[in-house]
Amino acid sequence: MARIVITEFMDERAVASLAAAHDVLYDARLVDDAPRLLQEARGADAIIVRNRTQVRGELLAALARCRVVGRLGVGLDNIDVAGCEARGMQVIPATGANALSVAEYVIASAMLLLRGAYVSTAEVASGAWPRTALSNGREIGGKTLGLIGFGGIGQLVAKLARALGMDVCAFDAMMDDDHPAYAELGVRCAGLDEVIKASDVISLHVPLVDSTRGLFDAARIAAMKPGAVLINTARGGIVDEPALAAALRERRLGGAAIDVFGTEPLPAAPHFQGCPNLLLTPHIAGLTAEANDRVSSLIAQRVAEALR
Repeated sequence: MARIVITEFMDERAVASLAAAHDVLYDARLVDDAPRLLQEARGADAIIVRNRTQVRGELLAALARCRVVGRLGVGLDNIDVAGCEARGMQVIPATGANALSVAEYVIASAMLLLRGAYVSTAEVASGAWPRTALSNGREIGGKTLGLIGFGGIGQLVAKLARALGMDVCAFDAMMDDDHPAYAELGVRCAGLDEVIKASDVISLHVPLVDSTRGLFDAARIAAMKPGAVLINTARGGIVDEPALAAALRERRLGGAAIDVFGTEPLPAAPHFQGCPNLLLTPHIAGLTAEANDRVSSLIAQRVAEALR
């Protein structure tokens, strides 16, 4: 019987499936108790985390007998993958399990921000009638979606966007220009600068690495099409937040949806105060009831297999 430590929230049914065969410690608040986390890590044969638990440095050193790290999500920037592998630890992400949740968030955000008409409830209920002010929203059909990163999630976003009548172009530094996914989904492969200049909506789907840190700085934001919308469900640190806020206030951009931030939880952010057509969410694009079930079930299954 192996000892499994789960440091962040996980679907209870998946936890129960692991507990049926193993000694499981499940505490969704463990991530916020560093001394106890280190203590429990020393006896763990497996550890299951989300994005807040930093499997590196002192915690990685404490995982002396650990054989597997389960990641309830796909991003691995909170895990020292090379360090884990050097210690013989298998790192298992939930690849693909939350892709639909993220893709739907992107499309819904794009439609909301382009239309700009879904924040009038209080005005209408109070007797106001802002019909003229809200009559110039834009349709998503016929617009160009630019994808920065064309992996599994980017491809699913493209599929949904094409079904709504959008043109889609994509840039991915890790994919060949003749990759069959472009033709299969009716997506045009383009360079980074071309995607930025041509798109009405830009959605980011790249990991946070040295080459993508600060990728959307003030210069690239300024190069976006006037009135364009920027959506970031990838990782904080890719977008220069103050530069984005300035572009929104100056009405150079038409809107933005930001789900990830350079520091999480996001502290007070005065640069975002008063920005028009801005949607901020607390890193939940990949979190729905269905996605949590899929992610948790997949990781429970694969961690159990790795411990056999």
